[in-house]
Amino acid sequence: MPPAMTTAMIFAAGRGERMRPLTDTKPKPLLEAGGKPLIVWQIERLAQAGFSTIVINHAWLGEQIEQSLGDGAQFGVRLAYSAEAEALETAGGIAQALPLLETDGVPTVFAAVSGDVFCEFDYARLRGPAERLAACAQPGMHLVMVPNPPFHPHGDFALDAAGQLSLDGEPRYTFGNIGLYDTRMFRDLAPGERRALTPYYRETIAAGRASGELYAGRWENVGTPAQLQALDTALRQVAAAPR
Repeated sequence: MPPAMTTAMIFAAGRGERMRPLTDTKPKPLLEAGGKPLIVWQIERLAQAGFSTIVINHAWLGEQIEQSLGDGAQFGVRLAYSAEAEALETAGGIAQALPLLETDGVPTVFAAVSGDVFCEFDYARLRGPAERLAACAQPGMHLVMVPNPPFHPHGDFALDAAGQLSLDGEPRYTFGNIGLYDTRMFRDLAPGERRALTPYYRETIAAGRASGELYAGRWENVGTPAQLQALDTALRQVAAAPR
């Protein structure tokens, strides 16, 4: 892996059922909050953190994503697209996009985020964990955890003071849909195979090869029209506030 982390992936293939009817005619990542598509907030933050290549997978109305975002020049990055005829879920999406994530088939550690999450996380914080993962003999992962939201009070995994994730124990936090992954982990998946990331999380954590960190800043899983409207209102209020 190069000294600086350069490649990220944004998951943008979901149908967004809970966001209907808004997603009947527009892919969820292109829905706007604060005058900007959700996915653009993510692209801009990744660009600020030094990522130069961002791979975006898409399925439902994916051509709109490519038409809207283009080659990434407007954001100072290179955007590459991994089109899926039907959404392959997260692990399947990664396996399909491996030729775009790797250079000449060389394994790498990359960051992956959801295109419909709004957060103020500084992705540059992932550089240290990425370098540690790249030096490991076995593929691992690093997950950004957040305080448990009301809709998920029991969390996903336990995180100790040393940054080690475990399936059981306390305190428990919710996975924030921000992670680092090693491409070697997905080479057993054939392109086009549908597979979620959940089994990979559990297997890697159980094997002791998963680290994590707690992010307590602004993070919102924008899942419904009401949540989108609330975020839009909040962002517009911040923009209009005196400086």
